[in-house]
This record gives sequence, C-alpha cells and structure tokens, in this order.
Amino acid sequence: MKILSAIQTREADAQTIREEGIASVDLMERAGRAFAGWFENKFTTQHPVWIFCGPGNNGGDGLVVARLLHQRLYDVQVYLVGSDAKTSPDFQINLERLPEEVKQQSIKTSADLPAIPADTCVVDALFGTGLARPVAGLFAEVIASIHASEACVVAIDLPSGLYSDKQTPAEGAIVQANYTVSFELPKLAFFLPQHEKYVGEWHVVPIGLSPAYIQQAKTNHFYTTQEEVQRLLKPRGKFSHKGTYGHALLLCGGYGKIGAAVLASRACLRSGVGLLTVQAPSIGYDVLQTAVPEAMLLPDSNRRHLSALPEEMERYTAIGVGPGIGTERVTKTLLGQLLATAEHPLVLDADAINLIASSEKLKAQLPPDKVIFTPHPKEFERLVGKTKNEYDRLEEMREFCRVYRCYVVLKGSHSAICCPEGDIYFNTTGNAGMATGGTGDVLTGVITALVAQQYTLKEACLLGVYVHGLAGDLAKVSVGEIALIASDVVDHLPRAFQHLTCHQEVAR
Repeated sequence: MKILSAIQTREADAQTIREEGIASVDLMERAGRAFAGWFENKFTTQHPVWIFCGPGNNGGDGLVVARLLHQRLYDVQVYLVGSDAKTSPDFQINLERLPEEVKQQSIKTSADLPAIPADTCVVDALFGTGLARPVAGLFAEVIASIHASEACVVAIDLPSGLYSDKQTPAEGAIVQANYTVSFELPKLAFFLPQHEKYVGEWHVVPIGLSPAYIQQAKTNHFYTTQEEVQRLLKPRGKFSHKGTYGHALLLCGGYGKIGAAVLASRACLRSGVGLLTVQAPSIGYDVLQTAVPEAMLLPDSNRRHLSALPEEMERYTAIGVGPGIGTERVTKTLLGQLLATAEHPLVLDADAINLIASSEKLKAQLPPDKVIFTPHPKEFERLVGKTKNEYDRLEEMREFCRVYRCYVVLKGSHSAICCPEGDIYFNTTGNAGMATGGTGDVLTGVITALVAQQYTLKEACLLGVYVHGLAGDLAKVSVGEIALIASDVVDHLPRAFQHLTCHQEVAR
C-alpha cells in the first residue's frame, strides 16, 4: 500500500471532489464521520470531550466531529484557538452548523487557557498536514497546556506541529497524542521511531479518496499489508519433494554464541526450506546435533570460530551468514572469500555486517543484486555512518542500496525494507516484546529459507519480515510482551504461516 506525501494527499482530496462532483465541505463531513465512528468504538460517553480547533481545515474537521459526537450524546466542548486568525471557508460553514447546545469558548490569549480535567478526552484539531512552519506563540501555549494535563489526547489526521513527510524543526511545539486517526492512508511520519511520543498508537479510517489518483500516484514509500503478503506465498505441489524447496547454508555460531546458530537454524527449517546445512565451529557440534536434528552439520576445523568455506558451494541455493560468528581475522578472511566467489544469494546479518562495515575492501567485493543486509540501527550506522535524523537515514539507506545494488532490512518497530531501485517498504507486524536478543537471528533464518525456495530477494524480504513479526504477535498473545523470547518467535512461525495460508484460501 502506498504512503503519499502531504502534497499528494491534498491532490487526492481535490481529485475526489472533481470525480464525485461534491463540495470540499462534503468531503470534510465524510472525514468527520469516519473519525467519529472510530472514536465512538474507542471511548464511552462517560468522558467529557474537549476539542481544540485551529482556524484551518483541520479545525473544520474538529467542528464536524464536535457536532457528530454531540449527536451521539457525548459531553462536548469546543475551544476555538486564535486571536484574529482568518478561518477557512469550510471551517466557517461547520462553525455555523454547530448546535447551540455545544459549548464554545475562544482562546485569544494565554489568560483564556482552560484547566483540563484528567478524565477529559482531548481532540487535537489545531493543524493538519498543511502546516509549513514551526508552531509558536498562542498555539504553542495551547499545546503546552494539553501536555500539562493528564487527559487522553486523540489527534485528527496528524498531531499538530508534526510534519508528515519531512523533518520537523526542533524549535516548534508538537502535540503528544495517545492516538492518531489518519484519513485513508498513514503518514510517513508514523513509521519513524523519533515520532513515537507524538503519534502514539495510530489508526487509519477510510474516507473514499479517489482510487484512480492513489493508483497513479508516484511514491517511493509503501507499507506492507496482509493481503499483499498473501499474494506472495507460493502454493506447494502435491508431488514436490525436499529438493523442490531449496538447500540453504547457514554460516553461524561462535564460542559462547552457538545459541545464535540454533535460533537461525530452527527458524530456517520452520520457514519451509527443503534442506538445511549449518557450518559452525566444532565446539557447537553436540549442541546443534541435539537442538536441531533436522539440519545437517558441517563442523568447522576451527574449534571456536568459522575459518573456512565448505566444499561444493554450488549445491546451495541461498546462504545466510552472521549470527554469532564474531569478528576474528580468520572469519573476516572467510567472509571475503565468500563475497568474492558467491554465485548464490546471501543474507548478511550481525557480525557479517560489522565485518563489512569495517572494511572498504569487503564492501567493494559485494556481488550486485545478490545481497540482503539485515542490520539493527547500530549496525546500520556502522555500515553507512551517522545521520542527523531518521529522514536522512532513509535517504542514506536508499543511496547505499543504489550504489551496491543490494537490499537492506533495517530492523525496528516498523522494519524498513529498501530495494536497489530506491523503494522503501515499512512492515506492519511485530511488537515491543521482540526487542530481545536472538530475534534478529530468527529473521536471518526465515529470510534465508525463503530465498532458498526461489522467492526473489524482494519477495523474501517482504514476506520474511512480515511473517517474523506476525509470529511475534502470536507469541505475545501466548506469553505477553515482557516474557517473550526469541524461541517463542520460532515456536509461533508455524501458526504465522498457517494464518497467512488460511486467509489466502479464503481470499481465493
């Protein structure tokens, strides 16, 4: 699904109005109804609702919501913010439509600021996506007053003061919402960790924007939906056999980190690979043979570290490298040999990334169109350098993928998958319980298995990251976020694939 810019969103509004032959105020009414429907399902009428409206169309949305919530028996009070601010035409129409029973109060100076009761639900309708300057003055004081309260805050479309698709100036005030309800599509800002405290938990409500416009709109930003992932899943043939589903090689594990090899191996097997060979330091032989009996094991001649590539590399269809391998010189040499001779796709994680980050020679050996990197933010920083903010980090990732013709899965709450052509896909599964050691090793196993099964590198990234997060979400239901560990994610991979497969059958 596409993520549109603020400009494109306004263009989508305009085209919808033209296509349907409606007025802009009618589309505002539709948006207000969508928000009010979400609100009614979330909050009871026991909570008073205070709606802070700016002078523009976001404020107009707030006035529609005030009227509709009043009709649904909520105790609504409207605060009109701005001294001599010029209001938009649609704002003015909805102000005139507001019933007399809805209490109104103007905030023209700081002396007019109300004390917000703790049990109040505050609706932020000050500014929307059209904001082009930092919020200051009276509006900043209103935002500070909201922050000082203990009220639950719900933002209409976008928290006021936050830019939707570029870096927000540091000096501006920004609403810190508990919930943000976006119209039709999410905003790019929702997917960046730096905005978590402003956006809160975000939701999208449809308002019927022009499908024709959305389809033709050009963008480099997308988010992955379940329906899109289900279309990637390949059905299994009745007469298929283990050779049909590829032979993966995992180069992983080291002294004190054989567990990383176990996690990656179990995840790889649970993700449908036909055959799996694991090469690990010989110290891990007994552990791996016991913990992962379905895998074939090649014990490295070095007891503690990986030191040499296996023979007959041509028999493998995908190779995963990195979990627990360390950064010893012998391992770095092995990695250089692999990059220089690789004929099959590579999934590079953990210390494989760290070794490449430390060596321009290794970077120069990266085979084009064959590599998937799966770094966490610190590993990515080592790979490309520090950036000023997360928008710049996205651009650095896009440039890195372009230069090296590779794929990058930047792990996080909404893992970002970047392709060589510059497109970035944000994942929509997973939870905070997965912020624990070993879940990255699991992801390496999942993606390696999918590549071995002849999924394209892009398909393997999109499907692998989604199913990995879905397994984490299913594990959260079983054990909760706090107690969740990487093995729980592996254990729930079967249910995650089953969930997608069952829904895929229903869709057909």
